[in-house]
Formats: sequence, C-alpha cells, structure tokens
Amino acid sequence: MNTKQLVRVRDVMKPQFDTVDGLDTVAHALETMAHVDTKTLIVRKRHADDAIGMVVVSDISRQVLAKDRAPDRVNIYEIMSKPALSVSPEMDIRHCARLFARFDLTRAPVVQDGEVVGIVSLTDMVVKGMMPHL
Repeated sequence: MNTKQLVRVRDVMKPQFDTVDGLDTVAHALETMAHVDTKTLIVRKRHADDAIGMVVVSDISRQVLAKDRAPDRVNIYEIMSKPALSVSPEMDIRHCARLFARFDLTRAPVVQDGEVVGIVSLTDMVVKGMMPHL
C-alpha cells in the first residue's frame, strides 16, 4: 500500500508575484518588481479573452542584456512568452514536474478560475515538495 502523502502545486507555489502590462518597458518592469526572488513577471491579460503571458529573468538576459538593447526601449510584449503554459493549484507536483520536463520549463503561473494565484518552479517542487518526505 502506498503511504506517500500527495503534495499539490498549491502546497509549494509562491503566492507572491509581480504583474506587468505588455506595453511596459523592461526598465519600468524591473523598477517596479516587489518580489525579486520570484524571477518571474506575469503579463496581465488585456481583455477577458486574452491569454496570460510571462517573462522570466533569463528572457531579459538573452533578449535585452546579451543583445545590448536598451531596457527603456524594449517593451515587455517583445520578449514575453504568450500564452504561458499554466498549471492548476490542485495538480500533483509529480505530474507538474513531468509537464515541466516535457516542455522544458523551469516555472509556470498557477491559475485557478482564470486568475493567476501563484507561481511554481522546479526548485519549489523539489525543495518544498520532496524534502519533508525524504
């Protein structure tokens, strides 16, 4: 009989995250980041039928810093991923980890009823999700 406790995404996700508008500049977005440890910016929907977008620090590094582009002249929409692959807070972290592996992701927005409620990363799943069970 399997006695492993089910760990869900909601148990390990970060509920704090920063949101930006696609028209914001990268410089403005970085200046307004309150939760620097998330390394992720959620791009707000422009209307009800729009998709959620996401920008991670590596996007800024590859598409702005490495290309010597001025952050005050690059808009978020130019470098964001949209639609962002999202996960449910009810998802088992083992399934979430498999999804991340399949799509080569390191983090994703956690969405419930069409609204972002957090961000989950591989680190969150491994450190917070596995450590109590080792």
